[in-house]
Amino acid sequence: MDLSLGDAARMLGVTGSRIARWIKDEGLPAFMINGRYRFNRVDLLEWANRRKIPVAALYQLPESGDIPYRLDFLLEGNIHYDVPGADKKAVLAAVAERLPLASPRDKALAAQALGDRGDRGSTLVDGIALPHARSPLIFGVDRPILTLCFLKNTVSFNEGGDPPVQIVWTLVSPTIRAHLAILAKVAAALNDADFRRLLGKAATAPELLARLSQIG
Repeated sequence: MDLSLGDAARMLGVTGSRIARWIKDEGLPAFMINGRYRFNRVDLLEWANRRKIPVAALYQLPESGDIPYRLDFLLEGNIHYDVPGADKKAVLAAVAERLPLASPRDKALAAQALGDRGDRGSTLVDGIALPHARSPLIFGVDRPILTLCFLKNTVSFNEGGDPPVQIVWTLVSPTIRAHLAILAKVAAALNDADFRRLLGKAATAPELLARLSQIG
């Protein structure tokens, strides 16, 4: 959620009024927070690419090589238990509230973005909800924020035959590359039998972090 209306207009090479018309008439994804539009860089990329609008500026991210992110470091202090919520919307609001973001405004942005992505369907694996690979939450944070939330009650996220959700992973990233790199780490951890066993019994944070440190 790192772009203002002015940023979006400059990067797409149009006026702010054109951006506003696209939001109204052509489904340009945007969030209205405190009376101002905010945009997710990846949402803009996908929308503009579908319409063959040049978007080179959107790819100019502050990357400086791959960083060996470690899940145990990212999750330290960010594992939560008995997260409340009787339905998906309430759960995602509670999850957003636990994100260590700088301001209530950022948490409101995260809650709205999580709800929007949840409406499009969730990535579910055996009762575990994972961040979307193609719709990351991109914020102006110094480093990625990863949380692991164990729900107080199991909650259905989809109307299909998926099992109800018991665990929610949430990821806020400074860049698209960071988002994808960390998702790859999460996927690898979920393929570890010992870590999955610990998740299944809602093991303590020290137990989970110790196993993640061994996975690397």
